[in-house]
Amino acid sequence: MHYTGTIWRPPYEAGSLIIEATAGCTHHRCKFCTLYEDLPFKFRPSPLEDIEADLLEAQTWYHDPLRKTEERLFDTDVASCRRVFLAGANPFGLKMAHLLEIAALVRTYFPQCESIGCFSRVTDVARKTDAELRELTEAGFDGLTIGIETGDDKALAFMDKGYAARDIVEQCARLDAAGSGYAFFYLAGISGKGRGIEGAQVTAQVCNQTNPWLIGANMLTVYRSSVLYQEIETGRWAEEGEVEKYEEVKELVSRLDIPVEFAMLGASNPVMLRGRLPEHQQQIVSALDSIIADFGEERLRDYRTSLRHL
Repeated sequence: MHYTGTIWRPPYEAGSLIIEATAGCTHHRCKFCTLYEDLPFKFRPSPLEDIEADLLEAQTWYHDPLRKTEERLFDTDVASCRRVFLAGANPFGLKMAHLLEIAALVRTYFPQCESIGCFSRVTDVARKTDAELRELTEAGFDGLTIGIETGDDKALAFMDKGYAARDIVEQCARLDAAGSGYAFFYLAGISGKGRGIEGAQVTAQVCNQTNPWLIGANMLTVYRSSVLYQEIETGRWAEEGEVEKYEEVKELVSRLDIPVEFAMLGASNPVMLRGRLPEHQQQIVSALDSIIADFGEERLRDYRTSLRHL
């Protein structure tokens, strides 16, 4: 398989076939991000011939190896793979023609594949027309994962995310119209020390105007190699404490009034949890209170400082 560096995927894509479509990030300017710092380039699309070769190789994973070779050659059940996840920071930033070619290859080698997922930036959606979004949805692109991070415009601008809160709402409305589902990643701590509650409140306002099937919360972890660490060193930004991050997540959950899965499943979370809103809203809030009470700032901070890599 043609994999470059560390391959990142959402926890809920664990059962998907992972095919690398891009390496690196088209934006590559978020101050907190160190995920692609080891790559010798900013961004690179995977050649279609590499994608095709990987799909061909992956076919062998869905066969019973004890069956006769001639039976496997003509076995239409090779397509028992139901979902493909395209790896890379934001494959949805590729041009539509390229994405459609990838979708065609997926259908060729896995004709029963039901959907194709990938990471997407808000700006990737904005660069596609309504007609293109509909065509991509029809081609199988569904369940995009969008790292909105926050609805706090001050934080978005400071971190150089490249979009504002209103853009999240506008572009997700276009995905809704195209029939494409999506999930959000929220980054607790991105608003900075003393602003976590405010950040959660404005993020809830944004999320309540959209229709994600899941909101996944992660905890900001600042690494020395990041631009954000330099901002801390120069006194231009201060990091939230660990308890403040949990208070922030509590505020977000309490203010969400849309039906949505809520999860904290990534490695940045010392304790993982998942539930459905509004059904499990109070249980999640109570669980977050228990984490704060049982672990406390010092123990939570020990986890953060010992987290060598996400």
